[in-house]
Amino acid sequence: MYNVYRVSLGDTIDSIASMFGSSIEELKRINNISEFDLRAGDEIIVPETSKKYFEYYTVKKGDSIYGIARRYNINPELLASLNGLNYTDYIYPDQVILIPKANYSYYVTKAGDTLDSVANVLDVSRSKLLDENNIVYLLEGQLIVKEKM
Repeated sequence: MYNVYRVSLGDTIDSIASMFGSSIEELKRINNISEFDLRAGDEIIVPETSKKYFEYYTVKKGDSIYGIARRYNINPELLASLNGLNYTDYIYPDQVILIPKANYSYYVTKAGDTLDSVANVLDVSRSKLLDENNIVYLLEGQLIVKEKM
């Protein structure tokens, strides 16, 4: 669930992190680097997610995927998948995870999905599905979002 961002003149790592609802630490982690030396034209990996679709939750001691999912009334398998985890994975205190907002439906694509099958699962037309999602590759693991009416 990442995109490539081309750095513009005047961008700073702080401004890019803010633009994508991320942190400098998260950008360092997903780009696998310890320091940023940004120049206009450079490309970096940024989270695809938006504050529009998710809120952030900092894991506390004793938390589990199941417990957090229950607290937010979310399917635990979906919560794990959205965060690149397996349902049985251990989560650590101070780890930041994405919590899907309630006014959206989410679907993580599987092998063999088609645009029509995803539209049927989300109970939406193909055109509406494409309007609400910038790019649909239908590769396994892609997040598709639909606003609930």
